[in-house]
Order: sequence, then structure tokens, then C-alpha cells
Amino acid sequence: MVSSSFDGEYIARTIEKLGFVAVRGSSTRGGATALLGLKNQLEQGASVAFTIDGPRGPRDVAKPGPVLLSRASALPMAVFYVALSDAWVLNTWDAMMIPKPFSKALVRVSAKLRVPAEAGEAEMAEFHRGLQAALERVTRFAEEHVAQVGSPEFPLING
Repeated sequence: MVSSSFDGEYIARTIEKLGFVAVRGSSTRGGATALLGLKNQLEQGASVAFTIDGPRGPRDVAKPGPVLLSRASALPMAVFYVALSDAWVLNTWDAMMIPKPFSKALVRVSAKLRVPAEAGEAEMAEFHRGLQAALERVTRFAEEHVAQVGSPEFPLING
């Protein structure tokens, strides 16, 4: 899911050049339509991704979209975080990072969470809290260990 904003256009063009499909919408504009588009992509066998904190933040606070999509699709969700050892940090609400040349990256992925189709409001809120907790865990781990990328504990993966 890519924001319908002007900035989102750059992201959409980039991911489409990489062979992915950009479904436009966000938690503030076109969210329901975008969720239906993502569900359609899942039904066609594709994987989908969100910028979990939405187009306006707050930064690192999960929006409920992935939980809603997991319930609607009967497919599991997971979060991931990419930590960089050396990056330019933009002066944007989300502190977007651009890796500097030769920077190391560590990607951490959470365990999968599956939301049952019959989940009610209280259960949905609990899954949303679980999603947030998973985001915090993977973020903390990746940030604490990115400097070790290339060590025996975190060997480099090439190609």
C-alpha cells in the first residue's frame, strides 16, 4: 500500500520498476478501497506490505490496517524492520533514512500473527496491540545488532 500523496507517487513508481504492484491509499485517504485492493492481490497469490505507521504517523505506531486485512483474508501478518549502520536521515515526520554507500543493513522479521475471521472488536484491539509489540521488538533488535552485521553471529549475505 502506497499513499495517494505526491510523495507516494515516487514510491509507487519505484516499487513498480522493481516488479511490485502499488495499491494506492492510506489510513487517511482511500483506506477502505486500498484494503480491498490488497485483499485482491492476496487472493491472486501476491504478498502485500504496508508502511505500518501510515502517511502521517505518529512514527513507529502501527495502524490497524494489517489487522483488518489479516481478518478479512484469513492470512497471517508479520512486521519487519530494516536497521542501517550508516544513513542520511531526512528531516521528515518519519525520519526517513537513505543508506550511505557501504552501509550495512539488518532486517528483522517478526513471527506471524493470524487474526481469526470471527474476531470481534476486543480481539481486534488485542491483535493490534500484538502487532505494535512485535514492531517494537524487531525494531529494538535490529537497531541493537546492526553494527554486528558481517560478524560470525550476523554473516553477510551476498547476492
